[in-house]
Amino acid sequence: MDPAVLREDMVDSLEHRAKGVVQSERVNVAMREVPREAFLDDERAAYADQPFERYGTRVLAPSTAARLLEALAVDPDDDVLVVGVGVGYTAAVLAELTDEASVHAVDITRQLVYEARSNLAAAGYPGVFVDCRDGAEGLSEYAPYDRILVEAAAVRPPRRLLEQLSSSGRLVMPLGTGGQELVAVGADGSVLAEHGTVIFRPLLVDGEQADGIERNRTRREDIEHARRAAQRRKGWEQSWIDWDDHV
Repeated sequence: MDPAVLREDMVDSLEHRAKGVVQSERVNVAMREVPREAFLDDERAAYADQPFERYGTRVLAPSTAARLLEALAVDPDDDVLVVGVGVGYTAAVLAELTDEASVHAVDITRQLVYEARSNLAAAGYPGVFVDCRDGAEGLSEYAPYDRILVEAAAVRPPRRLLEQLSSSGRLVMPLGTGGQELVAVGADGSVLAEHGTVIFRPLLVDGEQADGIERNRTRREDIEHARRAAQRRKGWEQSWIDWDDHV
C-alpha cells in the first residue's frame, strides 16, 4: 500500500477520540508530512501503533511520539534539543514544527547517532544536527533552547539541561523510576504541567550504550548507593577504626 495512505490512516487514528493523542493542528499536519518508513525497515510496520527495538533502544510508537510532541508545544521559531534521538523520527517531526536548522539532537550510542543522521537525510531533513553526547550534559554549544525533549526517564531533570533552557522555555521528559509521569518543567525546575503516566527506559550516562548488558544499572546510581551506604555505617562498621586504642 502507498506509504502516504498508511500515514494518513495513522494520523487519523491518533486524532480519533478513541486515542485522542493528536490534538493540535500543527502536530497533525507535521506527522502527516514525515515519511515514517524512512526510520524503520518494514514499511507497513512503520505505521502500526506499536514500539520497536533498534540497536538496543526503543523506537517509540506513533501514539507515544504524539504525546511527547503535544506536551512540548513547539512554536514555529523555537530552537529545540532532543535528548535520546534514537532513530530520529521525533526529531524529523520537530523539524516540521519549527525548522530543521533549529533542531539539535544527541544520543549516547554512537551507532544510533549514525543511524539517525542517515534516516533524517533519507527522509529529507539533513539539516537536523545530531551528535554523540551524554544526554544529561545536553549540547551547550547551541544553547539556550526554547524546548528540550528528553526521550528517557530520570528521577529529576538533569541540572545541565535546565541550565541550557531559555528563561521562558519548556523541558518535557518522563520523571520517576517504576512509576513515571510525563511532565513539562520550566527553567527553574518547577512543574508546568503533567501529561499522564508513561513507561520509558532510563537515561544513560557517559560510557554506557543502549545495547550494553548493564543497561539498567548506571554508574551514577552505583556511586550514589555507595555514598549513602557509607553515611549509614556506625562506628563498629568502619574498618579504619582501631578498636584496641578505644578500649
